[in-house]
Amino acid sequence: MSTVQRHTFKQEAIAGKGMVTSNHPLASLAGTEMLMNGGNAVDAAISSMFTLSMVEPMMTTIFGAGFINIRLADGTVTTIDNYATVPVAARKDMFEPIAGSLENDVVDDLNNTGYLAVATGGTLLGWATAIEKYGNLSLDKVIAPAVRAGRQGFRVSPYLRAMIIQCQDQLARFPASAEVFLPNGEPPRAGDLMVRSDYADTLEQIGIHGPDYLYRGPLGEAIVEDMQRNGGLISQVDLENYRIVEREPVRGTYRGHEIVSMAPASSGGTHIIQMLNILEGFDLQKSGFGTAETIHVIAEAMKIAFADRFQHMADPEMFDVPVDWLTSKEYAAERQSQIDPARAQDYQAATPSDGEGDCTTHCCAADADGNIVTTTQTLNNAFGSRVTVPGTGMLLNNCMHLMDPTPGRTNSIAPGKRILSSMSPTLVMKDEQPFLAIGTPGGVRIFGSVMQAIINVIDHGMSLQQAVEAPRLWDRGPVLEIEKGFDGVEELKARLESMGHTVETPLKVAGGMNGILRDPETAMLHGAACWRADGVPMGFSGGDALVDEDSFEAGVPV
Repeated sequence: MSTVQRHTFKQEAIAGKGMVTSNHPLASLAGTEMLMNGGNAVDAAISSMFTLSMVEPMMTTIFGAGFINIRLADGTVTTIDNYATVPVAARKDMFEPIAGSLENDVVDDLNNTGYLAVATGGTLLGWATAIEKYGNLSLDKVIAPAVRAGRQGFRVSPYLRAMIIQCQDQLARFPASAEVFLPNGEPPRAGDLMVRSDYADTLEQIGIHGPDYLYRGPLGEAIVEDMQRNGGLISQVDLENYRIVEREPVRGTYRGHEIVSMAPASSGGTHIIQMLNILEGFDLQKSGFGTAETIHVIAEAMKIAFADRFQHMADPEMFDVPVDWLTSKEYAAERQSQIDPARAQDYQAATPSDGEGDCTTHCCAADADGNIVTTTQTLNNAFGSRVTVPGTGMLLNNCMHLMDPTPGRTNSIAPGKRILSSMSPTLVMKDEQPFLAIGTPGGVRIFGSVMQAIINVIDHGMSLQQAVEAPRLWDRGPVLEIEKGFDGVEELKARLESMGHTVETPLKVAGGMNGILRDPETAMLHGAACWRADGVPMGFSGGDALVDEDSFEAGVPV
């Protein structure tokens, strides 16, 4: 295997006893604290997520949505689907679509900002279930670092400030949001201390009372009362009826590695395997990283996946999703034969609408016993609906923006429907042992980005840090996006345009990827987080002192 050498903006962490990667240093610290106090990888990942909901508030909340992919030391693999569902009071024609929009946009922005944008959030129940079934620690201990950060305050990063500025007008509409994120009517400066005491109190109560504090208790009552005052849809029935779903993962293989990822209602895992199956028929190592030839075939595979996503992906309880067929090598071979290696093509019968936001977060955790977790969570767009429930400090999602506002389509609005996502917390196995845990924010760009990181490691021989930071591409048609960071990007753009692609060169595709790689030879854990967010890998080695108990008891120094 050839090795691509690339400069990285950040540095990896290497450790032997445990590793946590997340998109904020305090969240990685929270997870590491759990590992060092008797917790396992599940405790670490969920503690990181609770802390992210505090210190990265634009990206996740306990009333949001997401997925958790867990492999235990005994080889058991399970995935927890805590994605949001459509409120029972929703109607298929409740929004007026804007003609020609590719992003599910509607008149007056009602599915994006404000109370009608809120779907029934499953985050808290998913996180609490993971701790109860698979963790070592109590919920209050796992939540404690987030409570501490909220009460003591945390530094506003330039990234958080930029996101607040981006959403300033919407946040200003809701007094409980403006109070925290727009003190004195202005965005805080980078370096300022942000205190979220109401949210810290809310999390502390959840630690004491469990998830019923939301789904059957005072926090849920506060949500419902706020909804009733402001024309929202969430009712006590929605909260009490919400269920997480533990699903078998979707599985595939790529060049001797097993891919284990999220099944529907996430489209991500299925399409990662589908694209890898297609690309297995091309010698990417030979064509090389960042060349027009390699970018072209990856882009074509993405367009095929998006055509199938629009046609076949939805809530599996309401729609027959042909996962086995989509992930089969036979179907991939059929699609491989349709790719012209010299010319871009259109594989879509129709251009899909898609309102999935790119403001999401991710973390991975691994412990010394062999447990490993990868999880992606969101409130969809930055700060979700921008609504904070007064007195709780809790932001609400805007996952209704993910639903197709036009009736009669695969993902049109239907009461109780589980919302389709692209999240792709993914595990890669080698010789039946964990090799890689990885994921990223980025909306519909998620699964293509995760797939590229896997290729970077397996085909191009990159280190994990190089793989998560390497330039990315994305294409669902009609535009191919290639990041500015590709070598010779203008010449590359011209070459791809000569092959029939319409090319744009954004600064970044998708968000802050992070992951953990376990070296098969040394068993050392390599943690990485990329430049696109505030991510930090954090691990520890060492261990307990070597003590001769017999000598110690006899009073002889060791």
